[in-house]
Amino acid sequence: MLQALLIFLLQIVYVPVLTIRTILLVKNQTRSAAGVGLLEGAIYIVSLGIVFQDLSNFLNIFAYVIGFSAGLLLGGYIERKLAIGYITYNVSLLERCEELVSALRQAGFGVTVFEGEGINSVRYRLDVVAKRSREAEFLDIINQIAPKAFMASYEIRSFRGGYLTKSMKKRHKEYRS
Repeated sequence: MLQALLIFLLQIVYVPVLTIRTILLVKNQTRSAAGVGLLEGAIYIVSLGIVFQDLSNFLNIFAYVIGFSAGLLLGGYIERKLAIGYITYNVSLLERCEELVSALRQAGFGVTVFEGEGINSVRYRLDVVAKRSREAEFLDIINQIAPKAFMASYEIRSFRGGYLTKSMKKRHKEYRS
């Protein structure tokens, strides 16, 4: 019974570590991913080693499977809380909304406004890049000012230039001074 509990606990640690390593790889942070991978590998070997010692012990196998599932839930929760990386939102509006653009810029978001042709009228699109950790703040501003806006989002793997790069360089220079 003690082995099953240990296996369960190892899986609850292992799967979130696996999740974080995968996210780091996707975000092109390979050195960090390699460091996390060391811990992942050690936990994997220990927990599977215990399971393979006695494949007739269904309690250990069950603990491994249930721990893996619980670890997925925990890993997803941790990933949302860490919010590593950046996200881009395309916000489509039926009419120009300077109040929204101004509010987003005052909050420190980079906003680019495009005018386009819809089926029956002119449409406006805002491209907004934000740190994932600020996504809730961004959505609050949108919901307060333009709750009917159509939005699509995608995560950014890497970027170069633009408002965010300039502001990060400025903050880095200020920090070093």
